[in-house]
Amino acid sequence: MFDLGIVNGEVVRGNGRSRLNVYVSEGRIAALSDRPLPARQTRDADGLLVMPGMVDTHVHLMDPADTSREDFPTGTLAAANAGVTTVVEHTHAAPVRRAVDLHEKIDYLAQRARVDYALAAHAWPDHIDHVAQLWRAGVCFFKVFTCTTHGVPGFDAGDLRALFQVIAALDSVCLVHCEDEAITSRLEAELRAGGREDPGVIPEWRHPDAELVALSVVRRLAALTGARVVIAHVSSPSALAVLTAGGGEASIVVESCPQYLTLHADEILREGALRKFTPPARARSDEDLEAMWQAAADGRIHHIATDHAPSTRRHKARGSIWDVHFGLPGLDTTLPILLDAAARGLLSYERVVQLYAEGPARAYGLAPRKGHLEVGSDADLVLIDAAANWTITAADIRSKAGWSPFEGRAVQGRAVETYLRGELIAERGTVAQPGVGRFVPGPGAHR
Repeated sequence: MFDLGIVNGEVVRGNGRSRLNVYVSEGRIAALSDRPLPARQTRDADGLLVMPGMVDTHVHLMDPADTSREDFPTGTLAAANAGVTTVVEHTHAAPVRRAVDLHEKIDYLAQRARVDYALAAHAWPDHIDHVAQLWRAGVCFFKVFTCTTHGVPGFDAGDLRALFQVIAALDSVCLVHCEDEAITSRLEAELRAGGREDPGVIPEWRHPDAELVALSVVRRLAALTGARVVIAHVSSPSALAVLTAGGGEASIVVESCPQYLTLHADEILREGALRKFTPPARARSDEDLEAMWQAAADGRIHHIATDHAPSTRRHKARGSIWDVHFGLPGLDTTLPILLDAAARGLLSYERVVQLYAEGPARAYGLAPRKGHLEVGSDADLVLIDAAANWTITAADIRSKAGWSPFEGRAVQGRAVETYLRGELIAERGTVAQPGVGRFVPGPGAHR
């Protein structure tokens, strides 16, 4: 007899939809059946979509560091409530650069998570010799900057080539933030010299050219070295064009975020620090946003992540536009934004699963255990009311941020229940206590 049966729902996977019953034993999916089977507990999901739990692979929970902005108990509460069952986290303020850092963080987080989590390390130009040990210790990927940001030093082309050679030899993977250091530093100096402190400095400082130049260099070095690379938060059709241009074989995977599919570039002039993130929003028209949604639909964007890096309104009001933190909250709202896109015909529900569950899990070697609704996968499931119409408000944001750039946005589709390894962890706003989430070692730990 199975431990749990979720019956009469419409199961949605990347390769199709069908009315199936999902059966769980010992935390894993044990059977998918079109007929009823015996189970100790049954949940009737008639009228609901049954999807794999979402996998958000680009999350900053600031823990341990400045937890006034976010921490694991609250950030993973937001995740569970929104249908995300696995996150991959790294924080810039307390970077993991050595294996000892990773082990200390795993110990620290033992009772702090409400969903499962993997951990990323920061690549540091003078710590490349630690990469192999970190990979075998269980990190999920290495975060790399091509410009100094958040106090993390940027890699120049020479350092990046050396890192990519190591990554290729290990068959590891890098998540690369692409903005060119020479361009951003020169523009910053010019803007500061001119006494500029208005919000318009952000798109001028983090100019599109800086992203395009860095993308070109990273793509070329990935091709030369054979390294597997995920490009973080690709912001525009122009950036996508650099990555999809012919010539040179590179193992490049494209990540983007909801902010680049929904927000306009000029919002920062009105909202100021509440739209300070980098790369900044690029869209100058609805047509630009439509082009990004089309890229998400047709596969040029491989997967979606939040780049969840929240600050409260108080944090965002502290200091000049130069001083306030970069970043937006996103864990609460990303699945609703994608479900709404499906309801509006911009994506299929199958593509939502590919973008926010199967794709990211596969990119980082977490599949098929995570992000998949298959026999043998962890029983991480989310039940979706695809007909639910609601408006996002500050009260819906469970992150410590307490606000969202999507406040006031009407959406259709909402997670109503979330299961982690077969256990109900979130139900209509009520979320399990910290401690249910477990560390998920990266693929290097299994080799």
